[in-house]
Amino acid sequence: MIIEKIIKTLKNDPNYKWESPHSTRDLLSISWVRASQIIRGLFLKPFLKKSTGLLFVGRRVKVKHGYKITAGKNLILEDNVSINALSENGITLGDNVSIARDSILFCTGVIAYRGKGITIGDRTGISARAYLAGQGGITIGTDVIMGPNVQIFSENHDFSDVNLTIKEQGVTKQPVVIGNNCWLGGGTSILSGVTIGDGCVVAAGSVVNKSFPANSVIGGVPAKLIKNREGI
Repeated sequence: MIIEKIIKTLKNDPNYKWESPHSTRDLLSISWVRASQIIRGLFLKPFLKKSTGLLFVGRRVKVKHGYKITAGKNLILEDNVSINALSENGITLGDNVSIARDSILFCTGVIAYRGKGITIGDRTGISARAYLAGQGGITIGTDVIMGPNVQIFSENHDFSDVNLTIKEQGVTKQPVVIGNNCWLGGGTSILSGVTIGDGCVVAAGSVVNKSFPANSVIGGVPAKLIKNREGI
C-alpha cells in the first residue's frame, strides 16, 4: 500500500503497519484531508521559530506568538486547536507529535505573571479537548499517550489571607513533569508540582495531586498507587 509506505517513511518507523484494510474511498478522503492540512501548514510555517518537517494544520487552528514555537517533523494540529506560546521558554514540540481537535495549550494566564512554557517529546499524542496550562512549566516525555479531556495545571492561586480577595494574593507556579512511555486515561487531571515517572498508567478520571515513581499504576480522586507494573 503506497500510502502506508509514505507514512512509514515520514514517521521513520519501519514497523509501522495498518492492521485493517481501507476502501479506495476511505483512502481518498484521508489523503484529501492530509493534503489540505499540509497546505495550511505551509502558511503557518514562516511564523514559527523553527519547523523542521511537514506541518499538518486543521481548520480553525489558532496560533499566537508562533515565534516562540519550535516544531519537529510531522507535527499534526487538528481542527480547532488553540496555542498561545507567550512565555519565557515558549513551546517545543518533538517529532511526530499530534494534538487532537479542540485542545488548548497556553503558557501565560495573566500577563503580569509571565509563564514558563511547554515541552512535548517525540511521538507523543495529545487527545481531543486537552487543556495544558504551562504557566509553571510542563514537560511531557516521549511516546506518551493521552485520552480525551486531560487537564494539566502548573499554577495555583494563593488564598491563605482571608482579608484579601483570592485574586489579589497572586499565584504559585510549580512545574509538572510527565515521563516517557506514560498513558493518561481520559479525563485525568494533573495538578501543579506533580512528577509522574516513566512508564506510568493513570486511570481515567483520576486527579493526581502528588508525584509517583516509574511504572506506577494509579487511579482515584485523589490518585493513589494501585500497583507497580514491575510486580514489586
